[in-house]
Amino acid sequence: MKLTKYIVLGVIAALSVGFTSCSDDDEINLEDYQVWRQTNDDWVNRLRDSVDDEGNRYYEVVVPAWNPSAFVLMHFFNDRSETAQNLTPLYTSVVDVIYDGYTCLGEQFDSSKDTNKYGRTGIQRFGCNHTIQGWSIALENMHVGDTCELIVPYQVGYGSATTSVLPPYTSLRFNMRLYDIYKYEGSSY
Repeated sequence: MKLTKYIVLGVIAALSVGFTSCSDDDEINLEDYQVWRQTNDDWVNRLRDSVDDEGNRYYEVVVPAWNPSAFVLMHFFNDRSETAQNLTPLYTSVVDVIYDGYTCLGEQFDSSKDTNKYGRTGIQRFGCNHTIQGWSIALENMHVGDTCELIVPYQVGYGSATTSVLPPYTSLRFNMRLYDIYKYEGSSY
């Protein structure tokens, strides 16, 4: 009977240490990323408020109709009047995109330029509904041939999740070109 009592007390002690250490790990994680999260929030806010030499907003704030609390920032490099008649992807479209991805510190974390698939070097193909929410928002506001700088706040990026190359709360910058809509009638494929 005494042995059973000690085993039960040992298990309870081990469980409470385990719960305490899990709790401590969560607190450490939150504290570790609190400064990083604020850095990313400040970066997005600064860019959202930035203006060009003529006093015009540099980035367009794009808010999707399907989620009014979400937004991305977009700056187009091309003359959009030249692509206005081109196709625009739907949420269910499969698109071909050329892109480079960076963190708020300017560190490159991803690029399509290393791929050699889909008929042209540097093209990545994916469904608009199979990517981060920020890309879905941006792609639905682009026409084939548009080239832009896209700022994705972490809330519509990877959020509080950790990826193999990004810590939680990382806002992202992409230079991207919508090359084509795969297998769309009139597509170049």
